[in-house]
Order: sequence, then C-alpha cells, then structure tokens
Amino acid sequence: MHILHNLGILLLPAVVKVLFSTLRATFTNPELQPDHHAGKIIYAFWHGKMMYGWLLANKIFPDKNVHAVVSQSKDGELLSYVLAKLGFSLIRGSSSKGSSEVKKSMITQLEKNGIIAITPDGPRGPSQTLKYGTLRLASERDVPIVFAAIRFTKALKLRSWDGFEIPLPFSALSVTYHLIKVPVLHSKEDLAVFERQLSKQLADA
Repeated sequence: MHILHNLGILLLPAVVKVLFSTLRATFTNPELQPDHHAGKIIYAFWHGKMMYGWLLANKIFPDKNVHAVVSQSKDGELLSYVLAKLGFSLIRGSSSKGSSEVKKSMITQLEKNGIIAITPDGPRGPSQTLKYGTLRLASERDVPIVFAAIRFTKALKLRSWDGFEIPLPFSALSVTYHLIKVPVLHSKEDLAVFERQLSKQLADA
C-alpha cells in the first residue's frame, strides 16, 4: 500500500494536467486577466476550487515565476510536491503557522514585481472568507488582487471544510475575474468591514 500511495503521488501532477486538458472553459472580464497587469500582483482563488486555480495560474503566466503560498500541514506537503512539479516556486506557511516569515517572503517577491498565488480562505477556513493577512498586505503595499471565481458545471464535491471540487472529465467551467484594489484601512474595524463585504461579493451563489 505504501508503494501504491507513493506511485499515486508521483503520477498526480500528470493526471491533473490530463484531466484539465479535457475541460471547456469560458472567461468573463478577460480584460482583468492577471497577465494584463504590469508589475506586482496577488492572484487568488478559493481553496475548494484550487485544483483548477493552480493550473490556471500556470497557464496565465507561462513565462513567469509564480510564487505559491502553501501551508506547512500534511496536505500542504502533498500540494507542495505537485506545485513544484508544475513549476511553481513555494512560500511555505500560513496565518496560523509561520505567518511572519510568509509575509516577509511575499513582500520580498512583490517588491521584485513578482506574482503571488494564494487561496485566501486556506488552509483551515472558514470557507470562502478572505483572511485579514492577505487584505492587510494588499492595503499596506498597494498591491492589486485579481480574484478568479471558478465554477464547474459538473464536479464531485467532497465533504471537506472547503467543499473541495473535482471536475468531471469533459465538463464545462466558467472563470470570472474580479479586480480588487484594497483601500487604505486605518483600523481593525475597517479591515473587518471590508473583509465581510468582499467575501460576500465573491462567495459562490
């Protein structure tokens, strides 16, 4: 079983690529696509849709080094392996573990006009709720967030905290881009109000 488990992990990046090559995607607000922006950017999508979100990031930025923020959990270890095989640079940590180091690494890459890809409700949720850290960083550093709202027409939805979705082969999906310019937030109260409004706006219907 251990050998089969390891074999499955080794094959996972290729399997994911093949699956998503069968999907039919349509895009809304394509003018907001992240690669249309010069300079630093935070590219975001919900944790439950990350199976396509990461592949989409890879497609959008084929010639750029995308820095993926991944938790230090056991699930994060598997995700890190897959993303490294797909060509991402990794920033390991989360709001609950290694947060200061994560912020420093993100700032370093953004100052180089880098691209940060993140699931802002991960790694533990609540589902489809933006974490304060992402919004605070975007506000302090005047970094635009391009959020990809991803919807599958046919998918298996797991009973996990994030409602993780695995699209069925040859199904359709839609991606709607949202450009978020986070204003200067003067207090925790301002941050909380903005977070609630934005999370409601971006949550799945």
